[in-house]
Amino acid sequence: MKRYARILVVICLFVASCNMPTTGDAADPAVATSAAMTVQAALNQSPLASPTAGEDPPSGENPSASFEDVTNCRTGPGVNYPPVTQIQPGVSVEIVGFLPPGFWVVKTDKGECWVAGQFVTPTGDVSAVATVTAPPLPEGGAPQGVSLQKWDISCNYETNQANVAIRWADKEDETGYRVVRNDIVIAELPANVAAFTETITLLPGQTVGYRIIAFNPAGDASSKTISLGC
Repeated sequence: MKRYARILVVICLFVASCNMPTTGDAADPAVATSAAMTVQAALNQSPLASPTAGEDPPSGENPSASFEDVTNCRTGPGVNYPPVTQIQPGVSVEIVGFLPPGFWVVKTDKGECWVAGQFVTPTGDVSAVATVTAPPLPEGGAPQGVSLQKWDISCNYETNQANVAIRWADKEDETGYRVVRNDIVIAELPANVAAFTETITLLPGQTVGYRIIAFNPAGDASSKTISLGC
């Protein structure tokens, strides 16, 4: 192919030279420009000049999952595995694995975790997603129910700010605690921390619900839900 390209360039140069002025003639700029354009056209038609030769086609995006409701993402497929995080409605996460008949492994900001297929709206080509196996169930038992000891709310009606304080009985078998407000996890606390406080905006007449979840690798257990208002 290179040989043919060189021959084509030589022919074009020969043709162009026929139009060049002889010795003593004034140089014609139009003729020189025409010759240069002829050579450039020959080079452009050569496959050696193709700027896209050898480029790889763009790769497709990884498939993703979106959710219409708050969804628990767990360490394995099913409620016998403890939650890692909760995925909020409208959030899209990357799909990295599939366990038939209906569990997806997704990548979140808390790491990889499992969601049940009935809560997932997949997007993209999932045919190439790797099929995975379930991890072993955690050893030992899940924590028992959490017992709340004291809760209080202090309202400032001028600023519509409310100070919330909750205490509970510490357990011996927990890895940590999750604080849930209005069915959304708002905080994760380490083991042996048995109190939580926060300041929220709460208008007169509004109420807010709280519960505490104790968890370990074998599962989790929740307190009752308390309702606080100003």
